[in-house]
Amino acid sequence: MKRIIYILAWLLLCNLSNAQKQTFLTSDSVSLFINVKGKGTPCLYIHGGPGSGSYWMEKFSGDILEERFQIIYLDLRGVCRSSSPSDGNYTMERMLQDFEEIRNHLGIHNWIIMGHSFSGTMVTEYAYRHPDVISAILMFNCSLYLNESITQSWIPKATELLGLQAETFYKSDTIPVNDKLQRLFSLLNENDIMWKLAYSTKENERIMNESFSEIPNWNHDFAGIGMSHPDYQKNFKTHTNAIKTPVLFFYGKYDWTIGPKHYKGVNFPNMYLWKSKGGHMPFMENKKDVEKSLDRFSKKIQRIRV
Repeated sequence: MKRIIYILAWLLLCNLSNAQKQTFLTSDSVSLFINVKGKGTPCLYIHGGPGSGSYWMEKFSGDILEERFQIIYLDLRGVCRSSSPSDGNYTMERMLQDFEEIRNHLGIHNWIIMGHSFSGTMVTEYAYRHPDVISAILMFNCSLYLNESITQSWIPKATELLGLQAETFYKSDTIPVNDKLQRLFSLLNENDIMWKLAYSTKENERIMNESFSEIPNWNHDFAGIGMSHPDYQKNFKTHTNAIKTPVLFFYGKYDWTIGPKHYKGVNFPNMYLWKSKGGHMPFMENKKDVEKSLDRFSKKIQRIRV
């Protein structure tokens, strides 16, 4: 009997390590795209955007990630190569259920979760609700409070770039944030300087945009509603005190998308704070710093166990 159990366990591990691109049908019939690559501790990558998908991360930083972890690249429901829910269910509760269903499907007991940008909301809530299945948290340029990132960093920097510091329209608390964003998006695009909020060069923005065109029939459904969905508008910083899991919190000195001071008020008890001299896209612009932060974090917590 012990021999049979050993063989079954070995086959399960082999299947997981050899798994590549696949689709997983959730309990509410949404087809999620998954790509499992690399060796080591399983790590779920939860992309940002909210509609950026996982492909760009695999393309630009798969080499440094997959040599350290077994990365589970996931396209969220309604994004990129995944399908959309027929009932339009993009709630936080349903997203977290997707993660848990994937974890069980892959036969993983415990894993690392990694987020970028917008997904800081989901990563924090997932760790808050399911601490027993998460061994470590990797946060790169993550927002835990979208309204703060937008109103205290993105909008002020955008108006500065456009020379609109004196415009009271963008400082008014009575004007909806979405109205300000729409006007600024238009002006930034007209002046061809949108890239300055997230990239160090316009060429890097072009390279990133070209990578998106490499995926045919991209699903944009969640991208259209994610930023305005009430479940992601909360201040998730208030959860951080209660999350005991080790956290790498990587932020950019010139990350105007999230805010170079957004780390303030983030109070994970076991947090390793890493200040990078770059902007919002370190995985394509500052990979050496990403590698260094991962290795230092791993040493700090000594050993990540599954």
